[in-house]
Amino acid sequence: MADVLKGYKGSARGVLSDFGVRVWGEVEVHTSRGDFKGILLPRSENDDDQHIVVKLASGYNVGVAVDSIQSIKEVGYKEAHYKIPEKEFPVSPDKRNVKLLGTGGTIASRLDYRTGAVIPAFSPGELYGAVPELADICNLSTEKLFAVFSENMGPEQYKGLAVAIGKEIEKGIDGIVIGHGTDTMHHTASALAFMVQNSPVPIVMVGSQRSSDRPSSDAALNLMHATKTAAESDIAEVMVCMFGPTSDEYGLLHRGTRVRKMHSSYRSTFRTVGDVPLAMVSRQYIRPLVSDYNRRRSDRNVSILPYFEDRVTLLYYYPNMQPDIIHALIDAKYKGIIIAGTGLGHINKAVYPAIERAQREGVAVYMTVQTLWGYAHMFVYDTGRDLMAKGIIPLSNMLPEVAYIKLGWAFGQTDDLEKVKEIMLTPIASEVTDREPYNGYLVFQGGVPEVEAFLRTIHK
Repeated sequence: MADVLKGYKGSARGVLSDFGVRVWGEVEVHTSRGDFKGILLPRSENDDDQHIVVKLASGYNVGVAVDSIQSIKEVGYKEAHYKIPEKEFPVSPDKRNVKLLGTGGTIASRLDYRTGAVIPAFSPGELYGAVPELADICNLSTEKLFAVFSENMGPEQYKGLAVAIGKEIEKGIDGIVIGHGTDTMHHTASALAFMVQNSPVPIVMVGSQRSSDRPSSDAALNLMHATKTAAESDIAEVMVCMFGPTSDEYGLLHRGTRVRKMHSSYRSTFRTVGDVPLAMVSRQYIRPLVSDYNRRRSDRNVSILPYFEDRVTLLYYYPNMQPDIIHALIDAKYKGIIIAGTGLGHINKAVYPAIERAQREGVAVYMTVQTLWGYAHMFVYDTGRDLMAKGIIPLSNMLPEVAYIKLGWAFGQTDDLEKVKEIMLTPIASEVTDREPYNGYLVFQGGVPEVEAFLRTIHK
């Protein structure tokens, strides 16, 4: 007993056997770090054997180290079944047809406790079983194009998505939803904004910050908002649809070239930068916030331009950056470099020789600002003027990631540097705007009296 009080010595399987508890049992676990009560889950095949996993009443899972366990008591038992029920998706002639294209992001899901992985529900029947409200919105069909995490999305997937979207529009679809992981959704959104031009229907990217097995999941509501937008919205652009506030009051529709993921875990992670969102969306309404957007049309005309050159990159400038980084890119035959510079678009003088070499060897170099909000004004200070004289081209208020995507797309079409420059400096999908509205830059600081007073009047 003394050894037990000090902490269990052995494996996860051994602790279950020695204390006589079963997987799926409701257990009370007493440990040297506190007490836990919940459902004992199967151990993932890929995890170590020194932890057990308990699903708490809150819906969250907690891993408990075996050597911290003092005792476990089973107080109930009910085996859980996590398979999503599958029902035939009803079709109604008075509803619009929406196509959901899957890339691997989780929308509705179940948890596979064999591996600990989240398995997405994807067929129309699974989605209807998980989110039956979808049948009130549209006639939904699905196609899984890829099965990759968002960090593995890249030019191959961008081009494949663009071609698939073109085919769906040609066949007469009324709207398109793209399920996507949130981490790089804004990169894909900007790629599609350039590759799919003049769309007659809404193209809505959607994901979830929290998987469907969690009680705080945003997956179902995001999917309802996205499908409603695809089926009913008059906005025929590439958009990102995610939570507006952290609560579930409404979602926001962000233009594909002006959106960015800004928080690692908040459900309201996506923000329009340098402008205001296109619209608010809830289960009851779609409320435009701007008037200058491309509108839905009845024709099937769309321009699909699925081009991308891999040998472009994005450099985030930092103090004491050395020229060898740029020399290495030139040696590796990169065709173009986007720099996220300081202030109005600056870098240090140590890098100047590498910039001069890039110009001599035909490597295009463009400047954005790492402040995200605001413009690259390189004619204000001597540094900026010197850099422009060495061949760096400012990109106004284009976001760094968007500039990277656009440069790859431009070089995918031509190696002529003047034509690339023309493409980069010609606005296509609001990636550059003439002005930033007064409410396009809002970053509040908690703690100060006026902000705290404001926050007390609204939901987070």
